[in-house]
Amino acid sequence: MEKYNTPVSSGNLGDKVRSDCYITLELKKGGGLELDIKSKVESLYGQSIRALCQKAFDFFEIKHAKLTVEDKGALPLVMMARIEHAVKQVITTDKEWLPDLIEENKSVSKKEQFRFSRLYLPGNTPSMMINAGIHKPNGIILDLEDAVAPDKKLEASFMVRNALRAINFYGAERMVRINQLPRGLDDLKFIIPHNVNLILIPKCESADQIKQVDQEIEKLKIHANVIYPVYYMPIIESALGVEKAFEIATASENVVALAIGLEDFTADLGVQRTQDGRESLYARTRIVNACKAAKIQPIDSVYSDVANMEGLADNVKNSKSLGFEGMGCIHPRQIAVIHENFAPEKAEIEKAQKIILAFDDAKAKGLGVVSIGTKMIDAPVVKRAETTIRLAVNLGLIDKDWKTKN
Repeated sequence: MEKYNTPVSSGNLGDKVRSDCYITLELKKGGGLELDIKSKVESLYGQSIRALCQKAFDFFEIKHAKLTVEDKGALPLVMMARIEHAVKQVITTDKEWLPDLIEENKSVSKKEQFRFSRLYLPGNTPSMMINAGIHKPNGIILDLEDAVAPDKKLEASFMVRNALRAINFYGAERMVRINQLPRGLDDLKFIIPHNVNLILIPKCESADQIKQVDQEIEKLKIHANVIYPVYYMPIIESALGVEKAFEIATASENVVALAIGLEDFTADLGVQRTQDGRESLYARTRIVNACKAAKIQPIDSVYSDVANMEGLADNVKNSKSLGFEGMGCIHPRQIAVIHENFAPEKAEIEKAQKIILAFDDAKAKGLGVVSIGTKMIDAPVVKRAETTIRLAVNLGLIDKDWKTKN
């Protein structure tokens, strides 16, 4: 299929747009190639932009076309995504014009790594992606669902794919929220071959949905020769999803966490979301219980008032007291508050240290019983203490060699 003399576009326009570009492409039957570059930095980067556009023509074997680039400081990976999306609106081709995969984005996730914070980023807004990693969230979510307008979802897929390959997220787990199934299954081909760590599955209501994702990902991994693990975090956002939580949590060995989305959940109940969260207490405890039974992580919803840091801190403490092990955030300023309040307190760390030392001492003496004072210490208590210590070390609250200093 070739579509001639019909201008198509890709990207974002507007006075507030930055680190992006707006591409207009018209395929012609003759007349050669015409380039029109509009950029405030054309004197510095105009030649590089032209060279990149020529590479696109050569890569897609386009001989006759007019390409207009309205540049707002787009990086090459962004411009490549916009041009490719435009090209694929006028010609049919399976070729992918990919930026190089940077070394930092070859890292893989662990099933049980800490996921205190995950920062949502709109999948079609590159300006929010480029420096997101410097805020040190545990995870970066490139969002293809609610944060992207319906008519922009396809072009966002190209942007997210290129971001997974070429934006340095400084060690944050690389996550993508796909669209609600069945549409979300089509998103996977843009994601799975490109070193994603974790897929968020929104509005999940059954184990069958997880199995559909499993099957599609397995096909894509075989086709692309992918050997790294890809984990899942289903998002529970309805009354039915809450009732099916354990079924969903155990639907695949790739499910490492369940998250709850309280905006959609409270809408499904027909109630208002409140600061104290009494309307969602049953659902949240049900999610925690399902996750603990399945030995995966329960992750709480986002806190939507980005200006209320005191309210966020209270929310995190309440979340932790219910058994949650992380939550979402929609602004970088929320990350530090989330980390600080999910972190173990000093007394909690000191108690865990005493338990570990007592356990080690009992083992060294060949004792089958561990006690601190008059209290017996069993295996679950030791395991919880080990988790607390691992977390404290990870957050820099104690030295990794703390045992040798006691």
